[in-house]
Amino acid sequence: MKIGLIRASLPSYFPDKHGVWEAAEASLNDLCTHHGVTLYVAPDIPMDAAQTDVALAGCAAAGVDFVLLLHGGFSMGDVARAVAASPFRCGFWSVPEPVRTGDVQLNNFVSLNMSMSIARQVRDLSAQPAQWYHGAPDSPALQDRLSSTICALKAVKSLQGARIGVIGGLAMTFYNMEVSTSALRKRLGVEVAHHDIHELTNRMAALDAPRVADEVAQMAAAARVDGVSDAQMTLTARAALALHDIAQAGGYAALAVSDWPALQDNPGMHPGAAFTWLEERHALPVASEGDVLGAVTQLVACAVTGRVGYLLDMTEPDLEAGQLLMWHGGGGPLYLADDQGARWINHPMIGRGTEAGPIYGAISDLVFRDGPVSVFRIARNAEAFFGMTAEVAGRAPSGFTGCRGWLERFTIDGQTASLEDVVASVMAHGLEHHFVLVPGDVSGVLVEFASWCGMDILGHVPMRGHLDRRDFT
Repeated sequence: MKIGLIRASLPSYFPDKHGVWEAAEASLNDLCTHHGVTLYVAPDIPMDAAQTDVALAGCAAAGVDFVLLLHGGFSMGDVARAVAASPFRCGFWSVPEPVRTGDVQLNNFVSLNMSMSIARQVRDLSAQPAQWYHGAPDSPALQDRLSSTICALKAVKSLQGARIGVIGGLAMTFYNMEVSTSALRKRLGVEVAHHDIHELTNRMAALDAPRVADEVAQMAAAARVDGVSDAQMTLTARAALALHDIAQAGGYAALAVSDWPALQDNPGMHPGAAFTWLEERHALPVASEGDVLGAVTQLVACAVTGRVGYLLDMTEPDLEAGQLLMWHGGGGPLYLADDQGARWINHPMIGRGTEAGPIYGAISDLVFRDGPVSVFRIARNAEAFFGMTAEVAGRAPSGFTGCRGWLERFTIDGQTASLEDVVASVMAHGLEHHFVLVPGDVSGVLVEFASWCGMDILGHVPMRGHLDRRDFT
């Protein structure tokens, strides 16, 4: 990713006198280095629209993704209008006055105010937002604000051209997870390619036994095998290797796999533990049940946090205790396990109630360690975003067997929410039932990501004791 800095001011010696250009460029360069992005500085200081167009053309030639217009001193409105009317994602920055008495030195906050009002006239800011920044180059608040933008735009850029492999299609009856792949490509630049489930099973069968045995040994070293047969661990390793090979061959950043019911018929397993292993060892997100938008949400999680998140269901709201159990019976990496660690176990539901019992289909079993988390979902053909923060708070018993944790102390879009409000919001928004959980509070970056993509931000809906149609508008 590359940021383009355009310095703007009417003829004045004050920006140079007070070191505005030098300090801003040095600080921004350090920030870009920290985040692993590149800084391009337009060589000239434009004073009208024609000169600004030249600077923008230079940014385009340099491959800039985000244009930042720095008002070092008072700038003409047509400079801001040229930037705002351009196709670039953009922002406007002013720095504080060096003195606050006597003659005004820079008068650039006025330019910032003017720039944002001009931007609203020439740009649909709900679909193509522009961000504003005010602060000294070394201000921690400014650094945080710019960092949020850089992290969010890195996530946006990471999706452009990203490929998702869908294996086996959408799991039966999960109509809520249907998605328009054309809309995904147009809105986010994400490509989706489909594979028949038989390609997976054929690849599994063709793998060399020594390679499979080595994979089983690595899985056993990472987590305790508890009651899973050697045959099922071998099938799990075969599934993980075959999925990884498909991803490598297709250049896929993530997979969406229909994990039932076909794989239970042939070869007679559930790939939940294989999903876990791919996410833990290879940082390859795998969305179960063919959930393409779940895979997209995982890619955003990876871009923002550097790690694969946990694709989970909102499984059990304990309204009396105010705690929500987030759980899934397949998938989820191992890194967030509490001090008890993780283990490989038989899938608790496949075969349940039969004479043989639940003896095939391995999954990971772990409880999340306590701490702050963010939970979010890209929804509605990537036209909408929902996010909340919470705290993992351990309790006994720890919840259903699988990958899980109890959450409490919720906020939705920065607003304190009860568990009832969480449930009301999810139901009113009609959110697909997979959510991605990541450790830490990254809600600000996620909202900014969604904003740069022009997504609707789905907010807090209060719990009511009656039907209110406004909850659905």
